[in-house]
Amino acid sequence: MSIVKYLDAVKKHYDSGLASEHTYRGDLASLIKSLSPSSHITNEPSNVTECGNPDFVVTRKNVPVGFIEAKDIGKNLDSKLYTDQFARYKKALDNLIITDYLNFRFFQRGEQVAEIRIAEVYAGKVKALPENFERFTNLLNEFCLYVNQTIKSPKVLAQMMAAKARLLENILEKAVLSDEENVLDTSLKQQYETFKQILIHDLTPKGFADIYAQTLAYGMFAARLHDRSLDTFNRREAAELIPKTNPFLRRLFDHVAGVNIDERIVTTVDNLAEVFRATNVSELLKNFGRTILSQDPVIHFYETFLSEYDPSLRKARGVWYTPAPVVEFILKGVDDILKTEFKLKDGLADTTKTTIKVQTDKKDHRTKSGYVSLDKEIHRVQILDPATGTGTFLAEAIKYIYGQKFKNMQGAWSSYVEDCLIPRLNGFEILMASYAMAHLKLDMLLTETGYKSVKNKRFNIFLTNSLEEHHPDTGTLFSSWLSSEANEANRIKKDAPVMVVMGNPPYSGLSQNNGDWITNLINDYKYIDGEHFGERKHWLNDDYVKFIRLGQAQIEKTGEGVLAYINNHSFIDNPTFRGMRWNLLQAFDEIFILDLQGDTNKINLAPKEAGSDENVFDIQKGVSINFFIKHSSKKASVNAKVKYAALWGGRENKYKVLSSSRLKDIEFLEVLPQAPNYFFSPADYGLQEQYLQGFAVSELFREYTMGFASAQDRLTVSFDSNALWDVVSDFKNLSIPDLREKYLIKKESRDWTIASAKQDIENNYSKSLIRKVSYRPFDERFTYYTGNSRGFYASPQKKIMRHLEMEDNLAFISCRMNRDNSDTYWVAENLVSKSLISSLDNCYVFPIYLYLDSDSDGNIARTPNFNEDIVSELASATKLDFSPEPTDSKGSFSPVDVVDYIYAYLHCEPYLKQYRPFLKVDFPRVPYPESKKDFFSFVQLGKKLRTIHLMSDTGDWDPTVCFSQAGSGLITRKIGVKDFEITDKKLKLGRVWINESQYFSGIPETIWNYNVGGYSPAQKWLKDRVGQVLSYEELSHYQRIICALTQAQKVMEKINSAYVISAT
Repeated sequence: MSIVKYLDAVKKHYDSGLASEHTYRGDLASLIKSLSPSSHITNEPSNVTECGNPDFVVTRKNVPVGFIEAKDIGKNLDSKLYTDQFARYKKALDNLIITDYLNFRFFQRGEQVAEIRIAEVYAGKVKALPENFERFTNLLNEFCLYVNQTIKSPKVLAQMMAAKARLLENILEKAVLSDEENVLDTSLKQQYETFKQILIHDLTPKGFADIYAQTLAYGMFAARLHDRSLDTFNRREAAELIPKTNPFLRRLFDHVAGVNIDERIVTTVDNLAEVFRATNVSELLKNFGRTILSQDPVIHFYETFLSEYDPSLRKARGVWYTPAPVVEFILKGVDDILKTEFKLKDGLADTTKTTIKVQTDKKDHRTKSGYVSLDKEIHRVQILDPATGTGTFLAEAIKYIYGQKFKNMQGAWSSYVEDCLIPRLNGFEILMASYAMAHLKLDMLLTETGYKSVKNKRFNIFLTNSLEEHHPDTGTLFSSWLSSEANEANRIKKDAPVMVVMGNPPYSGLSQNNGDWITNLINDYKYIDGEHFGERKHWLNDDYVKFIRLGQAQIEKTGEGVLAYINNHSFIDNPTFRGMRWNLLQAFDEIFILDLQGDTNKINLAPKEAGSDENVFDIQKGVSINFFIKHSSKKASVNAKVKYAALWGGRENKYKVLSSSRLKDIEFLEVLPQAPNYFFSPADYGLQEQYLQGFAVSELFREYTMGFASAQDRLTVSFDSNALWDVVSDFKNLSIPDLREKYLIKKESRDWTIASAKQDIENNYSKSLIRKVSYRPFDERFTYYTGNSRGFYASPQKKIMRHLEMEDNLAFISCRMNRDNSDTYWVAENLVSKSLISSLDNCYVFPIYLYLDSDSDGNIARTPNFNEDIVSELASATKLDFSPEPTDSKGSFSPVDVVDYIYAYLHCEPYLKQYRPFLKVDFPRVPYPESKKDFFSFVQLGKKLRTIHLMSDTGDWDPTVCFSQAGSGLITRKIGVKDFEITDKKLKLGRVWINESQYFSGIPETIWNYNVGGYSPAQKWLKDRVGQVLSYEELSHYQRIICALTQAQKVMEKINSAYVISAT
């Protein structure tokens, strides 16, 4: 049908007065078919896109190339009626026509590229515009022949892939949930159950949908990379193109996207294929591996995809790309260690072999294992990266070996790779996307080096959970492939004599890997010379710790080797890792630690010449590069030699040092770890011995806990009790959607949900549950406290906090660790927030009395929360009797006296400075008193300081701070450095502006900058009230805060003097 005949047909229908939008569709289909004979046009296709169903789809060779949406003649294509529909189509469809059968608008990638009118309605008649026929024909041909080769960057491709993968994930999750709800035993449901049983035991339908979506996305990516016919690409073609070096992905992709594909995802998968048909992936990644410091395109692509697809997934799994200089330094270090310590002259390139025993499946009751074992020759230098990620370490190892030995031996390279390299490189990875990318990266790299595959050997990178043992086959086809993959990985875990374990383990503190096998291994880190370390809450469950333990187990099984990681540096000197350090000392001969620092949560202690200190990753936790070396001659009775060095400064400088240095170039300091903490960093052990003669507050108090964690402070804690009650009432009366909208609640968690909070309040609705809370220094607020975990509060810590709900009790407050290098000690008489004295470190609450259950008469007794042995030592040192209750007797001391004694010491500058290395890493210790006089001198000073901090003794205070200007009292300033100005340089007094006309004056500069714990109270109290109008009581309270800080400084000066006198 020509354009003329098409318009004749259109005129005839239009003139009849009976035509509708659908009347002209057959004519338009005929026109397109005649102008583009190779195209096929389908009218009213079903389920062709995820954004809706346009009126026509144009396909070539069964591949959709364009879509057409048609409205009736005379309809306004710019009408608001069509705005949402057209916007949806333009966003989702790369090649689109919108028409009213006479006017045609062409869109590509959401942008209008052309508009042509072949006729118009004039005086009620359709009038042809023949001058536009030729251009229309050309535009329509271009439309039908559209091959979108316009995706030129990894970023654009990753974004488009992510959009399709997110949609696919959504469809799959709903499909699995539907199958579960309707008890349908579909192939998709079986696959979900298999993944859950074999790979990730806590897998949810959403998690499975994520794996599935990434499998399809990265399977197509790998397939398209190897596609030489750029004009065609679809899911069936993809299944044939995935490299044979990755048999699991090849079989899996064919199963999930081949002829048996679940019909619910067909359209979305085909549309994903269209994205790749628009991309020359090989050209896009042609610069892979060309530079040292820049990210290679594969990594850039993968990280961009994750950031677009699901940034939280990267965080949850602790996935962080390892910079090339870091990887290079570790490889050079391992290479040198193999050459010097193990006398392997070729280092990482070594080809020597060893013989091992391998257990077969053949049973033999005469053997200890019950199975026949055979001798097997295997390469000695087996390399394992148990957290392979995208294969960075294994790829860099290939580059390193090629650069060191084969640049001038190209003729031997292919046979070396096939026979001596691939069999030695092993990797484990649990994330489907990373797994696919790792295979892709090695395939690309080896091709680039000139490697020609003869045997199509698979790469020994396996989809498996490194921290679990293998799992049995469940009998299904799908599970047999996954089991096979896991069992191949198990062969490495069980049989391979791994000599090198290296990598960058994940940084997830809340580990999802809690299987029996790794948990039992981690238990070794809880003992020191057979004695349990006595901690219930610790960081030994962090994934990086588990990967160190895994690597240690591999090297111990082999009997010799080197474990080389970059990981969180907390294990170096954090007390909770003391059992881990002791265990590592027993297991290895030498330990080299290059501390790269960069912890943004710690005060910058870098030498002045280093300038500001930066992390080599975009994370907050500091990291270190560690080499653990074990010889076959290791004696259990001899501890490892530990050598430590620190590298400070900017990121680029650290990269430069790592790139230009080898292990021997670093000036390491030998460290002698000693009980009880076995620090791997330098420490003054003579001073430590002296410090350890005192008693620890964690030993004095029998029971203590972390401060409460509400998870939603802005809802659960308030300046005003009436405002708090309004919130509580809303949680009782409003629906969950209304609460979410009113209070802008975007995030919930395992321990706090709107539903659980609402239920808690409905079950415990009473104004009597409003309590005062010690929220920040000098800042009491109100909270609604039911004491129920995972209710209105996430973690209320009721077991200990209930003792502070009683009248006349006192709690000593301390952080265990002290990352901000400040003095984090306080006192409280109310419920206590975990962030009372530090925003970085959780504070712990030590009540001096524990209240017992009431007796039959309703009386409640209390008992001191003290260790009797330490109390006896104090009584012996002071020659005083211990009284459980306060007394005026000069021959006795009470629990509050003990707290006051401790409090004085922990606000004594000379003492804090002298023992800072030990005070910052664990709960504090204080010395036993030398005498009764020594004890009471500190008690009196400590009592004075305590009452000042509690603001319970303000009778003789004469406030010097003024608030002299009239105004609104509204705090509009942000309260920063610029809002404080010096008004008296001689006396160093200043004022702080709270708005454009009002200020507090007469504030000493030292008090303005004075820190209590991790806060500056003179600043913090005002900052927390920005946007509020200060009442008279609040204005007066701020004056008293400045007085309290001033008085406290005077008392601490007296404490310093008393300490000097006592010490002499």
